[in-house]
Amino acid sequence: MSPESRTDWHHRPVLVTGATGLLGGWLVGALLARGAHVVCLVRDLVPQSRLVSEGLTDSVVVCHGDVGDQHLLERVLGEHEIHTVFHLAAQTLVPVANRNPVSTFEANVAGTWSVLEATRRSPLVAQIVLASSDKAYGDQPVMPYSEDMPLQGRTPYDVSKSCADLIAQAYAHTYGTPVCITRCGNFFGGGDLNFNRLVPGTIRDLMSGRRPVIRSDGSLVRDYIYVEEGAEAYVRTAEALWDDPSLAGRAYNFSMDHPLNVLEMVDRIRDVVGSDLEPDVRNEPIDEIRFQHLDSSRSRDELGWKPQIELDEGLRRTVAWYRSHLQAG
Repeated sequence: MSPESRTDWHHRPVLVTGATGLLGGWLVGALLARGAHVVCLVRDLVPQSRLVSEGLTDSVVVCHGDVGDQHLLERVLGEHEIHTVFHLAAQTLVPVANRNPVSTFEANVAGTWSVLEATRRSPLVAQIVLASSDKAYGDQPVMPYSEDMPLQGRTPYDVSKSCADLIAQAYAHTYGTPVCITRCGNFFGGGDLNFNRLVPGTIRDLMSGRRPVIRSDGSLVRDYIYVEEGAEAYVRTAEALWDDPSLAGRAYNFSMDHPLNVLEMVDRIRDVVGSDLEPDVRNEPIDEIRFQHLDSSRSRDELGWKPQIELDEGLRRTVAWYRSHLQAG
């Protein structure tokens, strides 16, 4: 597919689950900018989310309910004549998953099969983009991770993403369900309200004059992706599936191809914020994969996608959002 897709989003009925999350708010904005008719499935109203606080709810249809309610999903898909589905809804926090594995599996695994079964019963749905994660790969002996590697999560969150990913592949293989799977690095950007995550937590601490806390020894390596780039990646994936339905069942990695360890990322944030506060490295035992790095060449070659915003520019935009948000709060 060429970088310039033939897809016309104008008035296209689109469903976004997880619209109050970090990526969801930016994806809804990207779809509205293209003229799509956006329907959002929302379980809990989050006033501080970008979807609500920046007035995007004034331009979308909001349906209240749980992603595990298949009957509700079928009603929403049918009554709103949905053609494209972006399934982002999930429990995304690793510590929460470790404390509450059952609710995480219910949201991430059962929620996924509910969405896919509802779409299978809804003949107008022509594209589904399902959010997996780089965590679905588990701990791999070879870097970077390619899409053909086995999915072998071991901890509750990682397992939930491995399962959801495989369920999507099963629906594509068995029923011809038109679904593509995205596996992204760690999202960052304005609107992330989970301050126990590295980027927003570090920004808030530095802006408050506190040393940012690092629970690990700071050596964990991750891929990162700025959230506006992530929204464009999801749109591009849907467009590719529209142009070529044979892509159903394909998975795509997305990252900025710039892996950093925790200390390096904190130093980047300190530079952007303009702070000389040293991090408080706790060196606590952490049950997390030490090194993760994605190969995004398939998404570049098959989808024509590549990041347009450099890491430091993404951090500048993120810091600017939090300066406004935290001051307003």
